[in-house]
Order: sequence, then structure tokens, then C-alpha cells
Amino acid sequence: MSVLILTEAELRRLVPLDLAAVHAAEEAFRALGEGRAIQPPVLALEIAPRNAEVDIKTAYIEGIPQLAIKASSGFFDNPARGLPSLSGFMAVLSAKTGRMEAVLLDNGYLTDLRTAAAGALAARELARPDARIAGVLGTGLQARLQIEALKLVRPLERVLVWGRRAETAQGYADEMSQRLGIPVEIRDTAEAVVREAEIVVSTTPSREPLVQADWLQPGQHLTAMGSDAPYKNEIAPGALARATHFVCDLASQSLALGELGPAVAAGAIAETAQHTELGAIVCGHAAGRTADGDITLCDLTGTGAQDTAIASHALKLAREAKLGQEIEV
Repeated sequence: MSVLILTEAELRRLVPLDLAAVHAAEEAFRALGEGRAIQPPVLALEIAPRNAEVDIKTAYIEGIPQLAIKASSGFFDNPARGLPSLSGFMAVLSAKTGRMEAVLLDNGYLTDLRTAAAGALAARELARPDARIAGVLGTGLQARLQIEALKLVRPLERVLVWGRRAETAQGYADEMSQRLGIPVEIRDTAEAVVREAEIVVSTTPSREPLVQADWLQPGQHLTAMGSDAPYKNEIAPGALARATHFVCDLASQSLALGELGPAVAAGAIAETAQHTELGAIVCGHAAGRTADGDITLCDLTGTGAQDTAIASHALKLAREAKLGQEIEV
């Protein structure tokens, strides 16, 4: 039996952030909405002495020929060592036999890609079609990728950015205005971004809410993707309660790891309430935005189904391009 080994450099060449990646995300959420995905809870390991965390995610999707087991790590003192904070890989198994087909040594690239693609999908389903002004909280990699992905599904004309440090916000604005070909403007506060933007994406690892309920505007869409652990929280509980439609990728994960947990703990939302999942909207089992004046809020914590979908997409492209190294095992 042979196993295909693909490096990060090869995967970056093969799998761009494009509409095909968004389609892969859509297939993952459609499977979740239709009940075709079998997905266990996230295995999350917090390593406090090392300022680090390791997550393992996986899912089986009926209709996709592979399944992925993804291990991703964040060792947040690494930049002081001259190393990236994030790393990881995906093991790809045959969904029919369980035999190993490939190892994707992506160092988190495919995770970054599928996270951005899910943000684009959420905006496509929930943001007003005429939304032109995007706002982003944060200046890191996802702040870049989320806006690039958003531009695939909405005709953006302007981007507003807030960051904790003025110099990084300026660097973001300079880079992204050149990359996107549209103005990217700095705002001094998160509030200024939220009050002005028609679509907002929060991308920070904040442990305290950044977005307050009274900042939200009629017709606005907000995607929160920074909270993926019980100790993270970007959105104030009252903001979830104020939203006309609160949507999450997976309600159980949003309760355990995302923005729903703090809102329930604060009494802003009932734990027993039925919360709409993005997959139900994608496959037509639930409505998203129903009026121009609705405020929509989507919490993305990241699902194993997304990892399986993007891994299968990457493997298909690799085989078509005949890239990677086959090893006999």
C-alpha cells in the first residue's frame, strides 16, 4: 500500500482560497444539515505551562470518499523562538476501508483556508446582498483571510480595521488595500468599526467581549470566529440576544467552546432554546436573513466536517496535478 505525502509548500500551490474552497465548506455544512456527517466532540488539550493548546478534529461524511483526522497545535510563545505559533497536519483515510491514503503536512494551512471559506459561506447565506463595507477586528492571519474570502461572495468597496496596536493595524491596512484593490481604513476603536461596517468579522483570541450589543446596527451581519475554547469570548452576551438571528456552525460546540456558552451563563439566552445551525440554512431546512433590517450573527468554532471536506478537496487536486511523494508502507 502506498501513502501520498504532501508538504505545506505543495498544498499552498494546489489549494487556493477560491470559490472551490468555499464550495468544499458548503459541502461540509450541507452534510451536517442533512445528517450525513458523523462527528465526535473536539478533543481539546490546554497546556497551560507551555502557553499552548492542541486540538484534534475528525468527521465521516457520507458521499465523500475520504475522512480526515486533523491535529492542530498552537504554541503561543513560539514567535519569541523565531517559530510560527500554529502547526499541524491531517491524516487522510479511505472512508470505505479505513486505510491511510495521504498525510497532509500543511502546518495549519488547510485549517486556515477552511476557516476563511466558512466565513465566506456564512456571509453569503446571512449578509445583505448589497453589503459593501466590511469591518474586521484583529490584524492577524484570519483577519486577512476572512476579508479575502468575503470578497469572493460580496462586492466589497471598503474595509475598516481595528487592532490593539496601531502599527500592526497600519501594516494590515497597507497590505490589504494593495491586495484587495480597495481602500482599507483604520479605526481607533472596535466600536467605530462595528457601528460603521455592514459586515463585521471578529478574529481575535480575546478572553473578554469586544463587541457590545448596542453597537449592532439594523441590517448588519457579524461573523465571530475567534472563540474556539471555553476561556475565549469576543461577543457580549447581550449582542447574541439582540441579534434577530443567531446562527452557529454546531450548537453543541458553540455552547462548549464558542460564544453561546457565555451568553447562556449570563442568562442572555436560554440553554434549552433551539439554535439555528449554518448547515440547516445551507440545505434549506431553516431560514437565515428574512428582512433587510435583520441583525444576523454567526458563531464559527470549526468542525471536523470542514476538515474532512477540505482534505478530500486537496487530495483530489493533488492527484490531478500528480504532486506529492508516494511512499510504500
